[in-house]
Amino acid sequence: MTFSVCFVCTGNICRSPMAESVFRARVEEARIDDQVQVDSAGTGGWHEGDPADPRAVAVLEEQGYGSDHIARQFQPSWFSRLDLVIALDTGHLKALRRLAPTPQDAAKIRLLRSYDPAADDDLDVPDPYYGGMDGFEACLEMVEAASTGLLAAVRENLEGRAA
Repeated sequence: MTFSVCFVCTGNICRSPMAESVFRARVEEARIDDQVQVDSAGTGGWHEGDPADPRAVAVLEEQGYGSDHIARQFQPSWFSRLDLVIALDTGHLKALRRLAPTPQDAAKIRLLRSYDPAADDDLDVPDPYYGGMDGFEACLEMVEAASTGLLAAVRENLEGRAA
């Protein structure tokens, strides 16, 4: 059985595709890519069909990550096939909780930085869209820091399923 993770930001062109690329790489490095499906989407459909922001692509490629991506909007029906829905900030968290059809679906939603033990009280990954490259670089650092803890949580869940 596959464990499915979907990262969600606003338009699915900056933060969530970066998180998807980084986490997919972590999953492949851990050699569990046959057990874990990684995806991303946006809370809105403004950029549906568009590639990731060129600045996000540049930062990802500079660090050796893949960047093949087409934006799409998160659909409430997806909750039934997802194990974890990872919000990039508290606004996304609230929007996703409103979309969740059941309390069990709402329980699948987590903030990405909640998996980073070094994160402070502010668990939001700031939107880099209106800034420069430094915002995209900072976003990538936050995503990478949280991905280690997220991978550990997913592995623990997979081990629990196997038991």
